Amino acid sequence: MQKVNYGRLLDDKLAELEKIGEKPSLLLHACCAPCSSHTLLFLYDHFKITVYFCNPNIAPEEEYLYRKSELKRLISEMELDVDIIDEDYDPEPFYQLARGLEELPERGERCRRCIGYRLRRTAELAKKLGFDFFTTTLTISPHKDADFINQCGGELGEEYGAAYLFSDFKKHDGYKHSIELSKKYGLYRQDYCGCVYSKINRGGEKNGQGV
Repeated sequence: MQKVNYGRLLDDKLAELEKIGEKPSLLLHACCAPCSSHTLLFLYDHFKITVYFCNPNIAPEEEYLYRKSELKRLISEMELDVDIIDEDYDPEPFYQLARGLEELPERGERCRRCIGYRLRRTAELAKKLGFDFFTTTLTISPHKDADFINQCGGELGEEYGAAYLFSDFKKHDGYKHSIELSKKYGLYRQDYCGCVYSKINRGGEKNGQGV
């Protein structure tokens, strides 16, 4: 099976929107400030963006609140006209979906369920609020499976009747740019994905990855 170039699909969609002069609304699921930095700048001129912070995997509560506050600070300091919808801390949905999968490595079934849950919540909200598109910042991370994320997003888009914006934000040196922007704005770059299991697996390694 031929591998899909999701970065090119996004480029083609942006070119299409620019040609017809449309600036549709986009609900952008955001996992953290570093991953959002490049993504927001890349999409800003093409969409009316609302950021959605829904990440029940992040623990403990102090970490969740700090990552959320850093995201809000970034948007404020970048002076972007972007709305924010953020969820209160509620890790129970994550622990329910992770039950029995605690020992699996990252990118395994636990991670797929976690990403699927967050994308589903985003699709539901996009449909409810009438957004033209929805997508996630998660494809910018080299630690995440962009093929799975896009396949899942596309399926949920069809299920909910909300158009999913295919992407690979690592393209155009997106990940490198996110590191540069993190330094520029002094962003907190976390050293584990977000959940307690990823923290254990990382063993305290300071790799600065996104959620």
